[in-house]
Amino acid sequence: MINFQLALLAVRDVEVSKKFYQDLFDQEVELDLGRNVTFSGGFAVQQDFEWLTGIEQGTAVQRSHNMELYFEVDDFDAFMQRLEAYGGVGYVHPPKTYEWKQRVVRIYDPDFHIIEIGESMGVIARRYLGQGLSVEEVSALIQHPPEFVQAAARGDV
Repeated sequence: MINFQLALLAVRDVEVSKKFYQDLFDQEVELDLGRNVTFSGGFAVQQDFEWLTGIEQGTAVQRSHNMELYFEVDDFDAFMQRLEAYGGVGYVHPPKTYEWKQRVVRIYDPDFHIIEIGESMGVIARRYLGQGLSVEEVSALIQHPPEFVQAAARGDV
């Protein structure tokens, strides 16, 4: 049996990354091994990745733009205020709204990994249900199945 454990991000300074994920994303440290820190969200950061893996020094790529960590927030506006107050964060793109009505922003972490922060789809479904739309109308609008919209109405997502 093979069990996926977590995603690991190579970082230059584990303390800088730890502060970033704790301060902006409310990640709790589950295991701190010095150069390796595992967070409550199911991912870890690793300083000295090239040494650990035995790959050639200087070959870890920054801004590879081929993966991202994805977070959802219930209050997108409050998160944007928090992000602005944190300062010094680079944007992949400014906040935008997709056709499925989700507001999203993508930023870089201190090591230029892409982080996507999206408004919770459950919150979006409840917003439109609260405006009087039917489950079917909300499902079509947010491009999620009716079962998801029903779960959102119950507060399960």
